[in-house]
Amino acid sequence: MATRNVVVTTDKDRRGVFGGELLPSKNGKTVLRNARMAVYWSSDVHGVLGLAANGPSHTCRITPMVPRIEFDGVSAVMDMTDEAVEAWAKEPWG
Repeated sequence: MATRNVVVTTDKDRRGVFGGELLPSKNGKTVLRNARMAVYWSSDVHGVLGLAANGPSHTCRITPMVPRIEFDGVSAVMDMTDEAVEAWAKEPWG
């Protein structure tokens, strides 16, 4: 099975944006492997969809990776392009 790299946004009460590899879930929760959080993204990224399409730029703030994270309250799951996956892996912290 191919790896599905995604950007996940959480609901309005949690307001987080994360990138990583989507894993199958047995309990109905969204689970990411090798996950990072977008703490800040600059206007040149063009919003959350830009994080999925192009990835973060050097002026964004992306955290170090954690091996696994489970979510409650997900509002969206967006597939990443290969370009975006590479940019997230750089973990920019401008």
